[in-house]
Amino acid sequence: MLARLRREYAQLVTSGAQLLLLGVGAQLESRSGWLVCLSLMAFISLFAWLSALRRLRAVRDTPTSRIVSAAQGYVELAGRGKPLPGSPLISKLRALPCLWYRYRVERKDSDNKWHTEESGESEASFLLADESGQCVVDPCGAEILTMHKDTWHQGDYRYTEWKLIHHDPIYAIGQFKTVGGSSVTLDQNEQIKAVLAEWKLDATVLHARFDLNNDGALDMREWMLARQAAKREAEKRIVAARAEPDISLLVQPRDGQLFLISNLKQDKLARRYLLWVWAHLIIFFGALGGIAWWLQQAAV
Repeated sequence: MLARLRREYAQLVTSGAQLLLLGVGAQLESRSGWLVCLSLMAFISLFAWLSALRRLRAVRDTPTSRIVSAAQGYVELAGRGKPLPGSPLISKLRALPCLWYRYRVERKDSDNKWHTEESGESEASFLLADESGQCVVDPCGAEILTMHKDTWHQGDYRYTEWKLIHHDPIYAIGQFKTVGGSSVTLDQNEQIKAVLAEWKLDATVLHARFDLNNDGALDMREWMLARQAAKREAEKRIVAARAEPDISLLVQPRDGQLFLISNLKQDKLARRYLLWVWAHLIIFFGALGGIAWWLQQAAV
């Protein structure tokens, strides 16, 4: 449930719950019913206020980094979205090329209520490029806000699809890390063991190289020669691994920090979260006021 709130904009979900509680309270028409519903509203509003405030602070307070000089850790990046080389990602419903998509298929029942029949989202990575460089964005686990939303109807079905598309302005906050040559840490002894293990898989070749007296077994001297050759091979592999180009990645933080990807501008995101901060705060105090009123009625 918490993962869904992160992916599908928690403020909208919790606001729906608050409206539902108001309706339940009105249907119950009792003091105890209203007190329970208003208490739940206050709790949900407090949770939603903290959630919106956390997002607002992350968007406002995290400085934007250039990809080429971004520090390892939690960063904010801004640039343009690009597909990775190869076959483009195709959206599920519209069958259009995109960087990311989410979709939902709903069906209307006899009571004119919509029920989700199918939903999902892509997990393919894409590139985020600025004037200094580019990094690979892994959207798994991200809260994604996009202006590209299509909704259409066919009979009793309603189809909704959200997308990020090629060359979208991309704003992202997440965990930045670099993998590749400069970040490779290889233990030489472990590499030697790995090389020897590979050679042992083909005993014929191993003995042909190092069984100098052809007695069918490697003595201590011959085994030392094999280890020296394995050491040289391991050193070559380590040098080759460290020569590999670095790849920068933006991924979901492990410590639960906000992982946000959007094609909305930073100031628009900040205004949206600020609006939700105030909205949930007003609902919270409104619910507290309602609780106080019902308690006062009981005392009269």
